[in-house]
Amino acid sequence: YSHSRLSNRVPNKGMAQFQEMMRQQLESSMHTELEKLLNTVTGAEKEVSKADFEGFKNLFHRFLQVKGPSVEWVKIKRPPEDSIQPYDKIAARGLPDNVADSLNKLVVVKLNGGLGTSMGCKGPKSLISVRNENTFLDLTVQQIEHLNKTYNTDVPLVLMNSFNTDEDTKKILQKYTHHRVKIHTFNQSRYPRINKESLLPVATSLTMNGQNAEGWYPPGHGDIYASFYNSGLLNQLIAQGKEYIFVSNIDNLGATVDLNILHHLVSQPNGKRCEFVMEVTDKTRADVKGGTLIQYEGKLRLLEIAQVPKAHVDEFKSVSKFKIFNTNNLWISLAAIKRLQEQKAMDMEIIVNPKTLDGGQNVIQLETAVGAAIKCFDNALGINVPRSRFLPVKTTSDLLLVMSNLYSLEAGCLTMSPKREFPTTPHVKLGSSFTKVQEYLTRFESIPDMLELDHLTVSGDVTFGKNVSLKGTVIIIANHGDRIDIPAGSMLENKIVSGNLRILDH
Repeated sequence: YSHSRLSNRVPNKGMAQFQEMMRQQLESSMHTELEKLLNTVTGAEKEVSKADFEGFKNLFHRFLQVKGPSVEWVKIKRPPEDSIQPYDKIAARGLPDNVADSLNKLVVVKLNGGLGTSMGCKGPKSLISVRNENTFLDLTVQQIEHLNKTYNTDVPLVLMNSFNTDEDTKKILQKYTHHRVKIHTFNQSRYPRINKESLLPVATSLTMNGQNAEGWYPPGHGDIYASFYNSGLLNQLIAQGKEYIFVSNIDNLGATVDLNILHHLVSQPNGKRCEFVMEVTDKTRADVKGGTLIQYEGKLRLLEIAQVPKAHVDEFKSVSKFKIFNTNNLWISLAAIKRLQEQKAMDMEIIVNPKTLDGGQNVIQLETAVGAAIKCFDNALGINVPRSRFLPVKTTSDLLLVMSNLYSLEAGCLTMSPKREFPTTPHVKLGSSFTKVQEYLTRFESIPDMLELDHLTVSGDVTFGKNVSLKGTVIIIANHGDRIDIPAGSMLENKIVSGNLRILDH
């Protein structure tokens, strides 16, 4: 990302000095603007924003220093054999008698900052119903409650909210007061979006009303370390004897507490304590954009597609060179987070995310990713887990899979039905008429039987009657202006349906 303001033509000799001067000028302008914004509110809100801005200043400072891509391609090495362990090897050790002791050292953290906008829903994504009227949040609470009841433990749930989701989430949390799981929340920072040209904030006040609302963003999940620490919750949990957090995206239904990984962590000898585990899984053609683990300057490091020089993007996407990708299921030592925060040693690459606001203004938001900090922790490890631990619901196509008879639901956990003969999930592509959850639901009278499905593509105005069964490869395409109603009770096996098929009530 080149800073347009910094690259004016100046003879080379003075170039470095000139750029340094420009950087200092930009930074000082930024500080002035932030100070002005702080003066638009008072009291507690001002204090919170002050802490947020400290983090933002640091990020902005680093952003101005960055020259070119953050990795040199030639320095990238494959991770050493023992730095990514197969899950089976870790599970083979078996579980101790005192599973409860390990569980009492654990805190489950769910990233809950996202809205349901990409699926056409208002409010937090975690409140979308995914299965039998259960939301993402319901399933999470059921899972942890089941653990606490089974082993007589006290595993708390912590939600990292953003200013977009905090209010709605807190309202809904009241319904879990009588469940056997303590729930805590803390908020991600709120950072200012900056104008792509001037590199200054676009907001004129700290309030979230009118046009100002567009001036703010939550800075990616890499913000978890600072905001968790600043909230005081991190220290509180350490004081209660907690040692590890298990962090995952709330929309990854495969991210359940795994007792084998937990046991592996807590049973390490003290000098060799593993402070960070990243669950990775084998890449398929569908995962070419996922971040991967590499060895870089002697450390295990996360490489994201955004950091890859253009000339090497195809190589990055290849399934043969980079065989695994990050599921964003992470196990991290609380004491290590505290140490790195206090030493200001947490170092994550900056992701520059360009956006266009409703009025057409081009802005950038500076973000970081939680997994990028892996290089800061001692004895970090990748564990290559089964694909079943990565079941994200990003679209209604994903939603169709998890609502179907491919999965059974028990104690908040979804498991692949034993009736499916091969463990891979079918490839489902639903067209734009299915994008919004409400619309998608009206198009299925009941969810089809998909136990023997390999591939489903649906495009155009298509509806499904009750008890439809889909097998093999099924492609249904209604052309513009046409409509296809799949009749109740139909069985489609290796079929292409196109044209027009209307079924009207008599």
